[in-house]
Amino acid sequence: MEIRISIITFLLLSITAFAQENNKELVTMYKKDQASRMNGPIDWAVLSREDSIRRASVDRMIEEGKVKTAQDFYHAAMIYQHGNDTIASGKAVQYMKKAVEMDPSTNKWLLAAAIDRDLMRKGEPQIYGTQFLKNGMNEPYIQYEIDSTQVSDAQRQDYGVPTLAQQKIQLERMNQKKLAAMLSDKKVEDIAVFIQDHYEDENSEYDLSEMGINSFGYQLMAMNRNEDALIILKLNTELYPKGANTWDSLGEIYQNLGKTQQSIRAYKKSLELNPENDHARKMIQEQQNSED
Repeated sequence: MEIRISIITFLLLSITAFAQENNKELVTMYKKDQASRMNGPIDWAVLSREDSIRRASVDRMIEEGKVKTAQDFYHAAMIYQHGNDTIASGKAVQYMKKAVEMDPSTNKWLLAAAIDRDLMRKGEPQIYGTQFLKNGMNEPYIQYEIDSTQVSDAQRQDYGVPTLAQQKIQLERMNQKKLAAMLSDKKVEDIAVFIQDHYEDENSEYDLSEMGINSFGYQLMAMNRNEDALIILKLNTELYPKGANTWDSLGEIYQNLGKTQQSIRAYKKSLELNPENDHARKMIQEQQNSED
């Protein structure tokens, strides 16, 4: 009888833990934190004050035990990453680690970036290679000092970070013009034609890499131009059909547009190309469950 009660208690606790909902107040704060950086011009004095208030609110929630789920810790980390001191960057690392521990499908690149940013704030070399800087608006990007001996390329790839050789190429591309610069005088359909005509041109002044096109698609998403984002992200899968990340992104934009079946197919293709893509697996499961 005692064993039976223990098993029942364990099951009830497990069900309760599984049923925990994300902190809605924290979700709202996170969305405001992200939105405040999407629409310019930005009054940095005002934004800095708002960021401080959000971080104080996160501290309150932590003390009250209201930060419980992986998503809660993810949101807390993303809010803290915008702090300007080592206390903030340290908490961003702490909370992102917790999010990854609780949910392995969490984007581990964000943890690598938080770790590198914390080291940079402390005046120490980064170890993954996610941090790039500009010394002035008209100056080219440079990579912040890196200690390449602390993390292997295999570990970088496990965290979604490019290898050291790939980072050199990435830096070159960062100093190319961005596709978003074309939006001032071209329609997205015309930009798509330009991409298709020139993506194999190694001397292009624009970043037409898989990552560059993908980033442009996400910029359009951030501007709530989802139909335009679909044009770009779909094209990216056609130009780079073996890129698991291109299909993952296509799955996301289809999901945003409410096109569940297309989204599931895209995520399945991503999972086929990269069986370790836990994010795609999770999104497939969530959408299939919502249809049941």
